[in-house]
Amino acid sequence: MRKLAIALSLVVVALAIASCGKGRSKAERLLENYAQVTVPAPDLSGITDNGKEVLNLYRFAADQADAIYWEQNYGSSAFLSALADPAEKAYAQINYGPWDRIDNEPFIPGFESKPAGARFYPEDMTDEEFDALQDPAKNSPYTIIRRKADGSLETVWYHDAYREQVDKMADLLRAAADITIKNSVREYLLQMAQAVKTDRYYSAQRSWLDMTDSKMDLIIGPTETIDDARYGKKASYGAYVLLKNEERTRALEELCSRLPELQASLPGDRAYHNFVPGAKSNIFSCDVLYYGGYPNAGYKNIAVNLPYDPTVQEHYGTRTVLFDNIIREKYNRTVFPAGMLLLEADDCAHLDATAFYWVIVFREVAQSLGVKETVNGKGSVADALGNEALTLEKAKSNVLGAFLCMQEVAAHRIDALIMKQDVLATFIANTIRSTRFGTADATGRANLLAYNWLMEQGAIERKASGKYSIDYTKAEAAVTALSELILKLQATGDAEGAARLVAKYAVVPSTIKADIVSLELEKIPVDIRLTYEK
Repeated sequence: MRKLAIALSLVVVALAIASCGKGRSKAERLLENYAQVTVPAPDLSGITDNGKEVLNLYRFAADQADAIYWEQNYGSSAFLSALADPAEKAYAQINYGPWDRIDNEPFIPGFESKPAGARFYPEDMTDEEFDALQDPAKNSPYTIIRRKADGSLETVWYHDAYREQVDKMADLLRAAADITIKNSVREYLLQMAQAVKTDRYYSAQRSWLDMTDSKMDLIIGPTETIDDARYGKKASYGAYVLLKNEERTRALEELCSRLPELQASLPGDRAYHNFVPGAKSNIFSCDVLYYGGYPNAGYKNIAVNLPYDPTVQEHYGTRTVLFDNIIREKYNRTVFPAGMLLLEADDCAHLDATAFYWVIVFREVAQSLGVKETVNGKGSVADALGNEALTLEKAKSNVLGAFLCMQEVAAHRIDALIMKQDVLATFIANTIRSTRFGTADATGRANLLAYNWLMEQGAIERKASGKYSIDYTKAEAAVTALSELILKLQATGDAEGAARLVAKYAVVPSTIKADIVSLELEKIPVDIRLTYEK
């Protein structure tokens, strides 16, 4: 009877949406999923004139990363000029092409489904052809695969494939290095200019971690591999231009010195989380001034933990960067309203912006914990788990973030008036609303995995009213158990176990389909889109 009730409710709300959407194009309806947010002009009163010029050059360099990403995701931004419908054009700009990033299906007539390998591989390339290509560089994150004139495959490094944009980017980085008054910034910019020209990033990543005395930050280059849905190998170009909140950054510094302690506190066998992060790990609290390329596509990142290179992580560490202004906008516009709509009243009382901030802090910290190499000789976790590696890594970070946040709250090590229930309710509300990202990429799959796990464990129950109640004891146990399981799968390189976990739990159930309709009826956006004040 319950399944029938859900099915009937889906029909009713679907009809309601269809009625409400009459007279509007598909693109107009989709555009409502992204709330318009204007990033105000930054307060640069503490920045020298030289620093302001450096910031301008950062943004110009970010534009070159943006141009490269258009090529990687679609082929060119030139097709925008052919779109007469303003809504189609705006939605294409959000998605960097004609495909909705939520399901990778076209929202503009005349296009097929998005190729699984984006533009990193020939669309007609077979797995057998790729396997037969005798070039180790084919597996590099920084190469694309093309067909030669005779139809055979060849490997092309990014610095050759995108030479025009890379040359401009390197020139802009060197120009910024010439005028900065910070030695650490100069060293980083020169190393990064060399890195984008050679696709060798070790020295640049190390220099970035050493750059701690600047009020500004620039993250640029190819990092995330989400867009390569075929093999999960190729990194997308992107850029973040950031302004540091120095006071809040100082308040977060203690966490870096406690990374080994946090690592030791993780659940399960110690052998599955024995990696020791490098001593130079740090945390920055920043406001986003500008996104370019991958970070600007679809839903917006609210924090990063970089670099991903396990050798750099071991020898030097990582930097967690929190995007304070984006965290605030996401919570206010998506997480809180979704929670108020979908949670029972008693659980709504535990939704908390501060809890959300700290869950995100520990989610990013968790990315540097666990293990990077399998404990049984299967190589790196990424290689051992293949296509499921990124989904599991994101799921691990999500649940471990909640686990660590609860642990720190219980030990009174967070200077905020929040409780475990606040952490769990806010984490669950964010998980439910993030299932709207679907199964098209690892972020959506990771949230669906957590949601279905919580449902199965009885941590959350969807009532006939369509609202969820939370059993906080079961929720804490479920988060701990899923954290322990994923850590084990990663450490042992259990590809079959990882595939079973994703196949079983990273699916869209009828309850989520009904929730999505409810959120759409209430016009609660999936995410945000940005414009920038001059």
